Formats: sequence, C-alpha cells, structure tokens
Amino acid sequence: MHKLSMPQWAIDRVMERRGRLHSYADLDPRTTALIVVDLQNGFMLEDVAVAYVPGAVEIVPNVNRLAAAVRRTGGKVFWIKNTIDDANMESWSHWFEAATPETRRKRILNMAPGTRGHELHHGLEVEPEDAIVPKYRFSAFIQGASDLPQQLRALGCDTVLITGTVTNVCCESTARDAMMLDYRVVMLSDANATWTDEEHAATLNSFMLFFGDVMTADDAIGRLTPVESRKSA
Repeated sequence: MHKLSMPQWAIDRVMERRGRLHSYADLDPRTTALIVVDLQNGFMLEDVAVAYVPGAVEIVPNVNRLAAAVRRTGGKVFWIKNTIDDANMESWSHWFEAATPETRRKRILNMAPGTRGHELHHGLEVEPEDAIVPKYRFSAFIQGASDLPQQLRALGCDTVLITGTVTNVCCESTARDAMMLDYRVVMLSDANATWTDEEHAATLNSFMLFFGDVMTADDAIGRLTPVESRKSA
C-alpha cells in the first residue's frame, strides 16, 4: 500500500492558501457519498487485466471499512465500473485508436459488460442498498460518462470521498471534475492505488494544493459523525 508523506513545502503552501490543512474537516455523513472507482478484476486480477495494478488489492480492506462507515452514518456508497461498449468506442475513437491493436483487444475482451474483467473484485463488500454505476470515460463526472452526478444531486449529496484505482488516472479525473462541479472532494491516500509511490504522491500533493482535500481512511471515518451526535457531544 502507498504511504503518503506530504512534503513540508506542500504543507506550507496549503496553509498559506487556506489557513488550515484540511478544507473539509467537518463531514456531514447525510450528504456524503463514497465513490469507489474501477476496483474491478480488469485492474486487479493479472489473468484478465487490461492494466494490472497489484497494489489495488491492498486497499480493499480500507475501502470496505469506509463503505461500512458511510452506510452506518447515513451516506451512500457508489461502485463505479469502467465499461467499454460499441457506443463509447465510437464516441471516444481517438483514445482507442491511440492504443496498440493488442491493447484494444484486451480492453474489449475484459471490460465489456458480462465479462470477468468487468466484474467488481470479489473482496469488496457490496451491499444491496449500494449503487453500481457504469462509467464510459476516465472521469465519472464528465458529461455523458455516467449518471452519477444526477444520482448524487437527487440524494442531496454535496461531498464525495474518492477511492479506487488508478490514483492518477480515473480517480484523479473523477475527483477534479467533481470539484469543478462544486462538490466538496476528499481523496483517500490509503484507499487509492496506482503503479508507483511517485505517481500516487504527485497526484495527491497536487490535489491537496489546488483541488480539494486528502485524508487517510481512519481520518475520514473519524470525521463521519452524524450532526446530532456532534451537537450533543
């Protein structure tokens, strides 16, 4: 699992810009959603991997703990599934054409609905009240990529916790676009995974500086206190 140690220069710049380290230290669970990005076999099982990320399996326990905490305190859990079909191969044709023929073949074989690669990893604890959302671009929030924004607005959610893989691709894209749509956004440092510590740190340091907040799973869980409990404490 990646260990993030934010450099002092980044901490200093965050404090200068905001006056505090955490922008969203107060999380109201009733308006908070956990967004789990692409924790599918196609990234986590080598034999069906489109892009194998070994460290993604290591974050599963933290994702499960976050999901349980969000449910318990009144929030909603969304499992996002990277999905490839004929329509998005046509509408996103330049990205598909940039890959080698073998890479395109693997994507189609392992990320189409109904394939083993498209399934969520077996270690994830998905409950009936959770939502499963197909996603047709890197970001779940870009127009036409999914109906996640509409579902969140219908529930009155204004805060999203971003977890999953890959930290610096679909997770970062989803998190940045959520911020641009006026959500309060937190990326979880020990519940996102990519290939290297360097890529992970670069994304999270940049995100903390300009786009939103970064917390550990334990930190976020500790802040998911119902409003009524906080007032009576």
